[in-house]
Amino acid sequence: MKKSGNKELAPSAPVQNEIDGRIFRSMAAAVTLAVIISVPLAPWRVTTGLLIGGILSLLNHYWMLSSISAGFALALGQGTKPQIKLAPYVLRYFVVGTIVFVAYKLNIISLIATVAGLCSFVVALFVEAFREFYFAIIHREEIN
Repeated sequence: MKKSGNKELAPSAPVQNEIDGRIFRSMAAAVTLAVIISVPLAPWRVTTGLLIGGILSLLNHYWMLSSISAGFALALGQGTKPQIKLAPYVLRYFVVGTIVFVAYKLNIISLIATVAGLCSFVVALFVEAFREFYFAIIHREEIN
């Protein structure tokens, strides 16, 4: 957060959108790279698991981002505390779990590869952290 005198200012919306966009693109790149590498090297169930897990990870990230943004936008418009309901979170995980369960029961995915695909958010966070370190240490500048 930026500081102005004794007050802390929240990051602006465009900065948040840039970070969210970079994280989403990093997730998509990680999934794409994993699937491309697994095609010639791994069984088809591993590739399918990486692909389904990655797509579900991207969907989950987008769904979470839009629901949280909507909750905060509504609260900011009314000047009240954000009230984000629990039902969309439970529904999101239910949808992801159901898709993984059905795909596993149909024997079209490797469960471990699917979990690895679902972890594309972790890869994206590391990419963003290395980017921040690069600009902070090498260029000695702060990124907003």
